[in-house]
Amino acid sequence: MEKKKVNGVVWNEFEQNQSKKFQLKSISKKLDVNPLKKNTISFLNWFSKYNIVPKGMTLKLHLLSNQAIENNINDNFLEYDSIIKKSVYKLNDEQFKCFTNLSKKNNKFCVNVLQGTTGSGKTLVYFNLIKDKIKQNKQVLILLPEIGLTGEFEKKFIDFFGFKPAIWHSGVTSKNKKKIWSGLCCGKIKAIIGARSSLFLPFNNLGLIVVDEEHDQSFKQDEGVSYNARDMAISRASYENIPINLISAVPSVETYNNIIKGKYFSHRILKRYKNARLPEYETIDLTREKKIKNSLLSEKTISKVENHLKQNDQVLFFVNRRGYSPFVICKKCLKNFTCPKCSINLVYHKKIDKILCHYCGYKNNLETICKVDNEKCEFIYSGLGVEKVLEEVKKNFPGKKTTIFSSDTINKKNSQIEIQKIIENETKILVGTQLISKGFHFPNLNCIVILDIDLASRGFDIRSVEKTVQLYHQLSGRAGREGKPSKVYFQTINKKNDVISQITNPDPYIFLEKELELRKKFKLPPFERFVSIIISCTDASISEKTAFDLVTLLKKKTQGNILGPVNAPIYKIRGKYRNRILVRSNKNINIQQQIQNTIKNFKLPAQIKLSVDVDPINFN
Repeated sequence: MEKKKVNGVVWNEFEQNQSKKFQLKSISKKLDVNPLKKNTISFLNWFSKYNIVPKGMTLKLHLLSNQAIENNINDNFLEYDSIIKKSVYKLNDEQFKCFTNLSKKNNKFCVNVLQGTTGSGKTLVYFNLIKDKIKQNKQVLILLPEIGLTGEFEKKFIDFFGFKPAIWHSGVTSKNKKKIWSGLCCGKIKAIIGARSSLFLPFNNLGLIVVDEEHDQSFKQDEGVSYNARDMAISRASYENIPINLISAVPSVETYNNIIKGKYFSHRILKRYKNARLPEYETIDLTREKKIKNSLLSEKTISKVENHLKQNDQVLFFVNRRGYSPFVICKKCLKNFTCPKCSINLVYHKKIDKILCHYCGYKNNLETICKVDNEKCEFIYSGLGVEKVLEEVKKNFPGKKTTIFSSDTINKKNSQIEIQKIIENETKILVGTQLISKGFHFPNLNCIVILDIDLASRGFDIRSVEKTVQLYHQLSGRAGREGKPSKVYFQTINKKNDVISQITNPDPYIFLEKELELRKKFKLPPFERFVSIIISCTDASISEKTAFDLVTLLKKKTQGNILGPVNAPIYKIRGKYRNRILVRSNKNINIQQQIQNTIKNFKLPAQIKLSVDVDPINFN
């Protein structure tokens, strides 16, 4: 039997492992690949240490399917030929001022934050900066938080520049990935639009990194190797000695703190492009307004939406939950449905008539025999999901073309057709989740009804309120982008909800200042470093014992404040029981090195999985 051949890499340093003995392998051939640049090697070494990740796993992020792509003289990169057309878009005074100031800081490493209200034309500003870089024969990386955004963004790019950028994410074919890899290596491809993984590509002459929607939680990778792509992009820019631009309507608290400290440069656009008006806000108090029996909507909400539809406005009903109902209960035997592999409720998806787990993908039918009378269960569908809202919308607004806008529907092959129907106002009513808040431009969308504001800011992490304000601020900015009067309605049972006042304040820095004060008072990030350690195993007792043993060692060997172990809020995922340890430390301590040394010397049972998350975003 022929032995398996694998790619090997010559590295400038190596990790010693006393517990494993490795057999040296003979080299069969030298691959024809461009050597890695020294600053790329330095970045990958730093990445490994900062995120407490073995170098081999870090290198896998860089290599394509664990392979090095050999040089191919037959590759043709004409489709990516960067011939820039003359732009028809003119910068207004505010945009031009930001562009001029950013241009002054466009040659060596510095972090620029471009903050502007949604619809202010931030993209136009950094497109002009990109144009200058490409004219200098430099390469540019634009990081986007969601795969679903790349299609529309590619159209914007082509419209402005007149040539095609390379697109990089998990959905790109292996053949195209190899071509893009080679094109970046030899410098033939100048612009790449990508998700998190594009940060590790082999750029030949990188000149600028742009992180659009820098606050977005999707930049954090939780599966496999945990890292925050925004923070790692800043580090890569530092090693490349190039500028990086962070773009947001409501920057993250960490970014705002760095602006206050003078580490980042702040640039702001306060008015919308072409002086389009920001939407007005109205609260619909469900405790006072008449609600239609068995309906999710009040009479006032329905009346307001009808008025907008008469004016040919597009309407969005927003609820940030996929499926039909997050809770299904039999009203006779009170049976509820939880995932057999995860300790969470199954979500009912009416379109496919199945109950699904949004963590492990478990799927089953809903039909069951009731223990009370041996007949079929009679179900109560509790809680809101987009499918339930869609059903309600169709009942109240018959004859109007409606569609669901969520990750279940918009990442499919026909998504571009659906988006085009929305842009052309053929689709009159949207029912959407948070995906719709991320960078889409729908010119006729002038009415947004938010249905789940009372559920907002609940979660297992310190960033719940921050996430909520960012999400709904972005969402509100989808309305009235073409200058027509627009309105956002909050349907609520709590008219004094603080989140509403924070969303409706046009200056997000006021919220960020208050949030920063709270974080400082309670010594939370960005004022302390958090490192999360998850111990998981199919045997709950082994998981718990291992977690306690590790905590004992961490308390002896590190300077951190060790909290736990505790059962994770979602105790079981994919059949594994999870115990969480949290290490808190002063940022002046190299806590990652201390944790890494401790874990190396800890005898981990074979059936245990240990995962480390530096700077965790959520605490599930």
